[in-house]
Parts: sequence; structure tokens; C-alpha cells
Amino acid sequence: MTTPFLPDMLRFGSEDDPLRIEFDRRTGYYAMENNHYHIEHELYYLFQGERNYFIKDSAYRVQAGDMVLVDSNALHKTSDLREPNHERIVLYYSPSFFAGYQSAEKELLLAPFALGNPLIRLNLQEKMHVEALLASLLNELNEQPPGYQLHIRNVAVELLLFTSRYMLKRQSERDDELSPVRHKVTDIIRHINLHFGDSLQLHLIAKQFFISKSHLSRVFKQMTGFGFTEYVNITRVREAERLLRETDWSILHVSEHCGFESFSHFGKVFKKLSGVSPRSYRKFERP
Repeated sequence: MTTPFLPDMLRFGSEDDPLRIEFDRRTGYYAMENNHYHIEHELYYLFQGERNYFIKDSAYRVQAGDMVLVDSNALHKTSDLREPNHERIVLYYSPSFFAGYQSAEKELLLAPFALGNPLIRLNLQEKMHVEALLASLLNELNEQPPGYQLHIRNVAVELLLFTSRYMLKRQSERDDELSPVRHKVTDIIRHINLHFGDSLQLHLIAKQFFISKSHLSRVFKQMTGFGFTEYVNITRVREAERLLRETDWSILHVSEHCGFESFSHFGKVFKKLSGVSPRSYRKFERP
């Protein structure tokens, strides 16, 4: 997700409110001066950049698209890794935020802060869902139409509910995730992410990684939420979007670099996934 039309800083609520939100687009290197803690539960999402996140007694390398959950009163601090510039949002939920919920509902919404690893690395479908929710929240906060506070609070609850369901599902699948086949599919996903410009056909990838085509297709869908070809196209289009924003390459060069079989196919797939043509995307997204 990119947020070029938002200001570099947005704020919602104060320290005395049940819900407080901070959005920041920071240029250069930035690190918190001290470890700190607070009574609020914290949900952190990194849109762009790379960060080091220290929580309690462990450090986590946070990449763009990662979510971090910090429990109430847990000591924590963020700092730089190798790259400058980052863009993030933090939602702070105070205990009073959950006061109106029944005990079972409150337990479900708070479950993400008590279950397992505080770092959540989402697959592409999950990442797109979370970023759609956050984009809706930030647009409301920026434009402030009537009832925007209600919309923001509802999205804040939906984020916790999604995260709780995600973590509970991952817990139940943990044994299955350790299977050799799922490890192999993870390697295939990494291969696609690195070699999106190459010819990536299901039967060839299955042969290369010594797995049957039907088995790969089924497990790939389970792990990513997308079919194999759909995931390849999304990966290619996301890279094409970046190149259209950040370079002066011709649209044909972008198409070829990202592995599309023809210029017309590139235009068709790009418009289907991005909603506009590559030319229109560059026109609207370039600063």
C-alpha cells in the first residue's frame, strides 16, 4: 500500500481516550530514545521500510507488511535497521476501549496480545485485506466526513477481530505448517517473489521443485489464499506499480521486466488488479 496523498502525520484521539492512533511517514533514520511501556495494547503496522522492534527481552526484524502486537505494560522500543525512511501506523487500545463488550467478546479481541509471537507476517491476501482496512481508516481520518469517528472505531475493532481469528487459526495449523510440503511451497513463494520476471508456469515450477502439479496447486491456495497464476500476476503488478511510480522506464519496458507475455496481456491484468491502466496509474501516482 502507498499513501502519497496523505499528509506525513495524522493523529486521532488523545492519551485519555479509549482509542488513539498515530500515522507517520518519516524521512531519514529514526529511533525512539528510550524503551518505554504504557497501559494501552498496541497494534503496529509497517507500510514501508524496515525496523528493529524490541519487546520485553527479544528483538524482531520488522519488514513492510508486518504487524506487531505489544501487550499492555510490555517494555518496547523501535529503532533503525539498515535502511532509512519508514511509514507506519500505531493503534493504541486502552482498557476502557473494551469496557462495553461481553466477557467472551473482550477475551476474543484481546487474544492477539496474549497468543504466541508478537510479530505477524501476513501472506499477500491477508496483507491486502489489512491494508484495505487501514486505508479506509486513514482516508476517513484525513477527510473527516460526518461520523468519521464511528467509522474509525469500527475499523479498529475489525482489525482486532481479524488478527484474533488469524492467530487462532495459525495455532491450530501449527503442526501442519511444519510438514515438508508446506516448507517446499514456502520456497516456491520466495522463488516467485525473486524471479517474477521469469516464465513461471505451474507445471514447470512443480517439476523444478519435485512436487505434483495438483498438490502444489492445492497447498499453494491454502497457504496464500490465491491460486498460483493469480499470485504470480499480483506479484508482477505490484512490482510494475512500483516501477511506474519510481522510474521513468517506458510502460513496455516495465511490462517486459515484470515477466508479462505480451504488452496487451500486461495492460489487461494491470487494469483488472489496479482498477486503471498503467498509463493512468503513472499519471495519478507520480508525485
